[in-house]
Amino acid sequence: MRVLQIVEGTSVDGPGLRTSIYFAGCSHHCDGCHNPQSWNPASGTEMSLDEIMEVIAYNEAPVTMSGGDPLLQAEQLSKLVSRIKKELGYNVWCYTGYRWEEIEKSPILLKAVQDVDVLVDGRFEKANRNTSLLFRGSPNQRLIDVAKTLETNSIVVKDMYKQDLSVGL
Repeated sequence: MRVLQIVEGTSVDGPGLRTSIYFAGCSHHCDGCHNPQSWNPASGTEMSLDEIMEVIAYNEAPVTMSGGDPLLQAEQLSKLVSRIKKELGYNVWCYTGYRWEEIEKSPILLKAVQDVDVLVDGRFEKANRNTSLLFRGSPNQRLIDVAKTLETNSIVVKDMYKQDLSVGL
């Protein structure tokens, strides 16, 4: 996988201290993106799933996939998330510029997120930037409970202002 950076012990990409993995490549090119250097899919360093898993296991913390857009590496992302869940049992969040409605139409993208706990979907909208929102930059971005969404076949959005922000989300 092409990885730009792994940030250990961050608290900005989901609840609690987390290991955030920033993947290379993004086709959305959102105006005002806080990480435009992530757009180039050839950026960063090639890392094996085992190498990434070593860092995650060492940190003993929940994981956030970000970038760029992790879904541009959907097949490998699917394998990574599956291993994190099966081998470590950690909570996993994933940020993407794709909307859920786009993801559910693509078997490859849907498989990539099926084991994710919370999917933060949607492109960042600079004109609607809101710094008071938790874990997202604009209100069009949703924090989707993936398991409940798949179970009910209806998008279930987490209300982070009414819930305990513990790591178990």
